[in-house]
Amino acid sequence: MIGRKNLGVSSFLLVLLALGFFFATYNLLTMVIQNKAADEIGKLNPLTQMPEKTGGGNSGMRFHVALTATDAIYSQWQSRIMYYWYKKVKDMPRSDMGKFTRILHSGKADNLMDEIPSFVVDPLPEGLDRGYIVLNRPWAFVQWLEKATIEEEYILMAEPDHIFVKPLPNLAQGNHPAGFPFFYIKPAEHEKIIRKFYPEEMGPVTNVDPIGNSPVIIKKVYLLEEISPTWLNVSLRMKDDHETDKQFGWVLEMYAYAVASALHGVRHILRKDFMLQPPWDPEVGKRFILHYTYGCDYNLKGELTYGKIGEWRFDKRSFLNGPPPKNLSLPPPGVPESVVRLVKMVNEATANIPGWDTVTRG
Repeated sequence: MIGRKNLGVSSFLLVLLALGFFFATYNLLTMVIQNKAADEIGKLNPLTQMPEKTGGGNSGMRFHVALTATDAIYSQWQSRIMYYWYKKVKDMPRSDMGKFTRILHSGKADNLMDEIPSFVVDPLPEGLDRGYIVLNRPWAFVQWLEKATIEEEYILMAEPDHIFVKPLPNLAQGNHPAGFPFFYIKPAEHEKIIRKFYPEEMGPVTNVDPIGNSPVIIKKVYLLEEISPTWLNVSLRMKDDHETDKQFGWVLEMYAYAVASALHGVRHILRKDFMLQPPWDPEVGKRFILHYTYGCDYNLKGELTYGKIGEWRFDKRSFLNGPPPKNLSLPPPGVPESVVRLVKMVNEATANIPGWDTVTRG
């Protein structure tokens, strides 16, 4: 459980840090969130350690599935596939999956509102994301948590390019969220930069987990509701810092979530079985989510040609302006099971989603 004692200097410093983030960013955003961020931040102990037990989780405690998305065709077709597989596995045995929301941060409704449960929020003011659209993610969660009615006590933060390969139980344990350890998120190797946002007085840099915000299953009250405004502010501060922006690049917002969680004393249970990422993970095994962020390029011998366009390939970026066609060709013999499974799952979804070839081209 997150401690609420031994506050002393650490709590006072945490409050000062939160106020520093507040004044360092933009009044247009922080006027909406300042009261919520300030009220509870001092109640959290920044030195809380990971629980020793890492199995089981909150079985039977349902979580709300939430993903952030835009109205771009590229985001739409991925969201449709994701929602198809959510519906297919949601009510299977061992599932703790509750309701579903696509948090649409385009500021207006789109043509999928009747197909996918959606909640429209505003994007960041024009120019504030500086071409890094992912900065809208924490701002979207701040607005959704503030305005929406969410029945479940826990929330799964997901992304459009996630596919549920099996029913997902609640992997969190009380106030300890469950997250996926990314091999490329390495706070200790970037301690100089991390210390700009997480000073030494807060504790060792190892308190910053090697995660992003997704996939994460986290308690809504006192955790995500409190972390989200800090996550937004840290993201904007990181983007404003040239050294940090250059070093972290496209994973900047992931580091911002990890730092924001550490500032609130929140440690994540690291679950490698949470997700697989073809082609680097060759087998599905016991994992729950398939993340197809990487291109899969192979020659006809079934050999990976990563970095070079293969004779056979599947890469979501090949479909920036329209959805993938139905009945994609399967990989050649010798390609890992995870890649074959990915293509088969995409094919099943596109074959069964009504209006696949028309809705996402409109």
